Amino acid sequence: MQPLRVAVIGAGRLGPSFALECARAGFSTVLEDVMPHKLRRAGEQIEQAGLEVELVSTVEAAVREADIAIDFVPDELESKLEIFSLIDRMAPPKTIICTPSDALSISDLASCTYRSERCAALKGLGGGDVTLVRGTDSSDETIALVQGLLERLGRTVRLETDTMAPMLTKNL
Repeated sequence: MQPLRVAVIGAGRLGPSFALECARAGFSTVLEDVMPHKLRRAGEQIEQAGLEVELVSTVEAAVREADIAIDFVPDELESKLEIFSLIDRMAPPKTIICTPSDALSISDLASCTYRSERCAALKGLGGGDVTLVRGTDSSDETIALVQGLLERLGRTVRLETDTMAPMLTKNL
């Protein structure tokens, strides 16, 4: 697998541990949070682990060179739409937007970007087994890159197609 740069958005509960997993697996990793105290706490965790993770305080700095951007914002529509919009505007066209979500349709979220073919969702990211959810427009390349990243982290990956009824486009 080619070297990837992973941007982890959000240094709350799960973001720092996922960033550490990525760094441990040899990925160039950047962790972002707008809250300085969360970045400080994550920095202490990273220092204790003896790994290299770049810490930044803006989404723009995090995704500037990212191959894959994974957000750890709350799993609610407004938060996800806001972060998808920011990443879509600030990341290079090659960047895949990946989001842990059990409640939202990746097809709906992706339809609000200019890169719907470069979006995917993850279910069960906190455990060993992960379900990789392919959106309506997700490309084979996107799914292969995300699956490769997860497998390199030692995760067992199940593939699934987004079957949630469209929420956003239904109301347009």
